[in-house]
Amino acid sequence: MPVIDADAHVHECDRTWEFMEGDDLKYKPGVVASIDPAEKREYWLIDGRVRGRGFGNVGAATPKAFRELSDIPGRLRHMDELGIDVQVLYPSLLTPVSDRLEVESALWRGYNRWMADAWKQAPERLFWVARVPLDDIDAACAELRLAKDHGGRGVFMRSVEGERLLPDEYFFPLYEEAQRLDMPICVHASLGNSQLVNILSQDGDNGNFLKFKLSVIGACHSLVTSRIPQQFPQLRFGFVEVSADWVPYVVRELQKRFAWKGWDLSGQVLRDNRIYVACQTDDDIPHILKYSGEDNIMIGTDYGHADTSTDLEAIRELQAREDLDPTVIRKIVDDNPRALYGL
Repeated sequence: MPVIDADAHVHECDRTWEFMEGDDLKYKPGVVASIDPAEKREYWLIDGRVRGRGFGNVGAATPKAFRELSDIPGRLRHMDELGIDVQVLYPSLLTPVSDRLEVESALWRGYNRWMADAWKQAPERLFWVARVPLDDIDAACAELRLAKDHGGRGVFMRSVEGERLLPDEYFFPLYEEAQRLDMPICVHASLGNSQLVNILSQDGDNGNFLKFKLSVIGACHSLVTSRIPQQFPQLRFGFVEVSADWVPYVVRELQKRFAWKGWDLSGQVLRDNRIYVACQTDDDIPHILKYSGEDNIMIGTDYGHADTSTDLEAIRELQAREDLDPTVIRKIVDDNPRALYGL
């Protein structure tokens, strides 16, 4: 039985931006040092903003060369040690690097080419989720086609993109192309609006729960209530790194809300809307399955990070559980992520 890590990470590094081309090069991040000599840290300078470079949410158990893909054979060996056959790779820059879409778009094109280069070195084991230039939807669709031909197996979307929620009609051509290419929309813990990031960062945890967790759960709810899955009947949706304990609450809430409005919501909510959710080993998985069904839950390690979602041994821990049927475990670690990502 192949084992698929449905949520692993890379860390953007200086080499990432070496893949930027043409007019995009004018937006290439620069490097500045801290004015405090005791800090000994360097930062990226992107469109007048300073952004951390090589520190932050970094998993010490994953060597820098593995996180930054400068030693892909080493990363593959580490995957072998963890009992992982395939990883699906997500970025680490999850909030805006600029309020100008053209700047972000230039960086994401470089990112995609970096990932395509990495995929060539392990085309059966490392797949990735593409970032798209949202300043131009035609360009975004072209970027998806490039990604599809070079190991891309999904479309990275943040819970809010600028001033738009994900049901916005602006994204419909992108959804149509993703559907045609058999690439899912993957909503990872994220937030793409600088003003909201600033507002939600005011609590004692820097707003991480509000920004990165609740916003994604809300995005799932809004896609269903806006009937986006019905408008794109072959398109799949993934919700990643926000656990799955929220699934029972959201399913019940949707059922009550649809009944209140007189809308039809028969059948299984996740299955019928082609929604897949990444769980964590400390989730109440047997309870979740009563609401999700067996075919729409997967699991990831959050490889490369060190936060409340990170567990490098998550898949082994799941496989050792005695409260889950082996058939269900196989679906969570293989069948379901394979179905979402079209592997």
